[in-house]
Amino acid sequence: MLSLAILISWQFADAQGRAVSGKVSDAGGNPLPGVSVTVKGTAQGAISDAAGKFSVQAANNATLVFSYIGYKAQEVKVGSQNNINVALEEDAAALSEVIVVGYGSQKKSQTTGAISQVSAKQITEMPITNLGQALQGRTAGVDVSQSGSKPGSTPKILIRGRRSFNAGNDPLYVVDGIPLSAGYEDMNPSDIQSIEVLKDATATAIYGARGANGVVLVTTKRGAVKGKTVVTFDTYGGVSKPLDKIQLFNGAEFAEYVREAYRATNNYKDANGNPVPTGVADAAADAKVAVLGGDPAVAAGLAAGRNTNYQDLILHNGIMQNHSLGVQGGNDKTQFYISGGFFQDKGISDGLDYTRMSLRANIDHNINSWLKVGLSSYTMYSIRNGENLNPYQFTINQNPLGRPYDDNGNIIFSQTNDALLTNPLAEIVPGAQVDNTKKYRIFNSLYTEFKIIEGLKYRINFGPDFTLSRSGRFIGAATNARKYGDPTASASNNFGFNWTLENVVTYNKTFAQKHNLGVTLLQSIQRDNFERYSTDVQGIPAETQQFYNLGNASAVLAVGSFLSEWTINSYMARINYDFNDKYLLTATMRRDGSSRFGENTKYGNFPGIALGWNISNEAFMKQIPWLDLLKLRAGWGKVGNQGVAPYQTQGLLSRTVYAWGNTAAYGYRPNTIGNPDLKWETSATANIGLDFSFLRGKIQGSLELYETNTTDLLLSDQLPGSIGFSAVTRNVGQTRNKGIELGFTTVNVNTAGGFKWTTDFTFTKNKEEIVSLYNGKVDDLGNRWFIGQPLNSYYDYKKVGIWQLNEKEEAAKFYPGDKANPLGAGVGQVKVQDTNGDGAITAADRVLLGSDIPNFSAGFTTRFSYKGFDLSAFLFGRFGNMIVSGFHQNNNALAGRYQQIKVDYWTPNNPTNEFPRPFSTQEFPQYNTTLIYFDGTFVKLRNINFGYTFPQSVAKKLGMESLRLFSSIQQPKIWSEYRSKYNGIDPEATITSAGNGTTNVGAGVTPATSVTTVGLNIRF
Repeated sequence: MLSLAILISWQFADAQGRAVSGKVSDAGGNPLPGVSVTVKGTAQGAISDAAGKFSVQAANNATLVFSYIGYKAQEVKVGSQNNINVALEEDAAALSEVIVVGYGSQKKSQTTGAISQVSAKQITEMPITNLGQALQGRTAGVDVSQSGSKPGSTPKILIRGRRSFNAGNDPLYVVDGIPLSAGYEDMNPSDIQSIEVLKDATATAIYGARGANGVVLVTTKRGAVKGKTVVTFDTYGGVSKPLDKIQLFNGAEFAEYVREAYRATNNYKDANGNPVPTGVADAAADAKVAVLGGDPAVAAGLAAGRNTNYQDLILHNGIMQNHSLGVQGGNDKTQFYISGGFFQDKGISDGLDYTRMSLRANIDHNINSWLKVGLSSYTMYSIRNGENLNPYQFTINQNPLGRPYDDNGNIIFSQTNDALLTNPLAEIVPGAQVDNTKKYRIFNSLYTEFKIIEGLKYRINFGPDFTLSRSGRFIGAATNARKYGDPTASASNNFGFNWTLENVVTYNKTFAQKHNLGVTLLQSIQRDNFERYSTDVQGIPAETQQFYNLGNASAVLAVGSFLSEWTINSYMARINYDFNDKYLLTATMRRDGSSRFGENTKYGNFPGIALGWNISNEAFMKQIPWLDLLKLRAGWGKVGNQGVAPYQTQGLLSRTVYAWGNTAAYGYRPNTIGNPDLKWETSATANIGLDFSFLRGKIQGSLELYETNTTDLLLSDQLPGSIGFSAVTRNVGQTRNKGIELGFTTVNVNTAGGFKWTTDFTFTKNKEEIVSLYNGKVDDLGNRWFIGQPLNSYYDYKKVGIWQLNEKEEAAKFYPGDKANPLGAGVGQVKVQDTNGDGAITAADRVLLGSDIPNFSAGFTTRFSYKGFDLSAFLFGRFGNMIVSGFHQNNNALAGRYQQIKVDYWTPNNPTNEFPRPFSTQEFPQYNTTLIYFDGTFVKLRNINFGYTFPQSVAKKLGMESLRLFSSIQQPKIWSEYRSKYNGIDPEATITSAGNGTTNVGAGVTPATSVTTVGLNIRF
């Protein structure tokens, strides 16, 4: 019995474990603090101290797992050992991450250009509809602006600011090595493996003219060489809702606002003809005002205390869903990745939705040891409704005292006597307004790769890109646009075919185990063909025909067709050299020829050179145990921009119409002056960068300083009208961008118990300025172009307040002709700055108010994980920019005729300095443009994602390899004075006019939305 008791107690003690201690060091014997030491299969564990020592409770049959960032994990069986010393081996893969650089890839430690990367993990952290959303706030130097919350809208992407007025500032998008001819919005984000952004000229020089505004490299998922076939299914569904609405006057506030507008012009009087003071309502006076008692429908609403909020009638919750199925696998011979995707976004207003269906097949096959072929094929079909519709905008100026429905529940088309106002609900009646676009796209990339000798390869790439779209537009009779006139319809068909053919030779060789040489030679040709056909008609006999039978219309308004073709022929050579992974050199030369330029200037040469020094690989740095990577980079390069429309070097004609008796006769006249000497815009960039990694990857990132000078701008040089032409396109002027970028990742906590906390941070500051124009360093006031200022600056009078009652005499000096105001000329109106002090407001008093370029922007992501649970949050902000509010420009007339944004307007009882007194005899307040400029600073909580990964045992019981359930909230909060104080919607939603570059925030867009989703990530 005694023996049995001893045996039981011994077994019990063994199961409970005993103290096992030891020391953890690196290969050189240096102690490693912070190493996670866990008992495999349990939550027990410890962390090594500053001397690398640890102590943990473990049983004889236990296995200890040693893990540390930057080192390979190691497992050790305890057995009878009481002391265990472990030397961890560096994980070269972790410290030498491979990134795509264009026509190849490099270890991150060997890159010399400014390159940022977004991984598949970051892309899948939140539900996104396009890669633009994946880039926002996650890559320093990349500015991504939302263009509204309409389904299918695409963010605008700028890399290191704007360089050009007319040649375009959009980056080049390259998918699996082939440049895109159309936009990136057709891509399925679930297919993306990684995104690399090439920012400086040394990195983009390999793409020459196409890379003038930066390059976005997209690598899609491919098959695996070994392992079983993996099936993944990612799905989510959710509800989108308006984050908020524009605050308008309610019925009573609207009535008082109208009364005040008529008081201001001495037109609000009682039955005895006496003025009614502010704050007092008078029935007899109301009856004399057409917008109130003068309209029977409004008078009834006023008596009933009606308050119709048309926003509530138009807006509702939307639905968003996304499903993606992928199959990935292969063997030594063939690797494949096949996927299918379905995405749908039904917006917060009827008639606005977007649906995308996609198929992808990526196949790589090794025919033998020296020949390999591959295919990347992407097919997409999308349907977008409402791209050019916005029923919401009709809700803002509606009289809230009107009635939207009659007693039978039918829509009242004209709720008031105002001929310009119609019921916005009529716009969303099915079939009343149709704006439908169908798009088909087939994007392929085919290659054949020959291995000639060891290290020498020849590859031929061919990338055909087909785009076919049809847009149909129908406007019925019972709409605001037609007001029971004949319905109109139009249809257009676009066909685009772009192909790229590349011959690439690469040679990579290591000499004497220290000299690493890489050579890339390229010959490329890209050709684009775009056709457009359109028809506009009026008088559709049956509205159900919409735009599908234009031949039945009673009148053909216009017929048009268009053809555009261009070609780029290119040659490129690149040399990469590094000595012992310490000293790095990249030299590139690209020569591009474009059909868009004249015979004398078709070709341009674009060089780039960069040097790098891996300081951390020097012998004298090896004694610093906390330093993983410290690399200094410096580079300079030139890239070109061909961004003029084809045929601009030639003199173009336009048609003229003459009266030949009673018959129209047609002829042609010169329309533009040709310039055969037009040449490339050229951007030269100098860049200094520092890459760093400390404490075995606990802190890692990069710092960039850069300056880009763009010369030979493609500008319209003004000409005197007496010669018959107003302008000619020439290469004149210069712009400059310079700035600083910082991006880093930190591992803040990583405990043995499984709790981990990491953060990502990006910071961007870019200064954009005009250096010279066609007249040298002379401002162009007409275009608002100023030397030393950004390309888009706001130049106007400066509002300094509202004229108050005690300033009556001074106000009269500036408003001598204003006699309608009974309080005194100018009192209650906008007070602007008399800049030159001459006692009068003239054009000379205008000043530079600001620009749409922020002082800086920043992004912050924080992630937590613990035993299967994960939580992440993403914040993004833009600071110090100015915005023009389209809502305040179009819906802040303060004339007393229309409903408008609720603002703090001036009255004798409310002497505010925010907005002027309503005035019934003026369409807009004097100096009303001063009321549309606002501080555009904002911070957005872009996303919160919470997930749980089920234990593998649970997943296996369900027939799965892994299962994750998650919930995400997109854009739950926006902090912005423009919203909180001035009732704006989304300070980020910009629409840029191509004419003068003005960015208009809010005009024509729907309110910001918040989307709540629930989804699954399943792996079989």
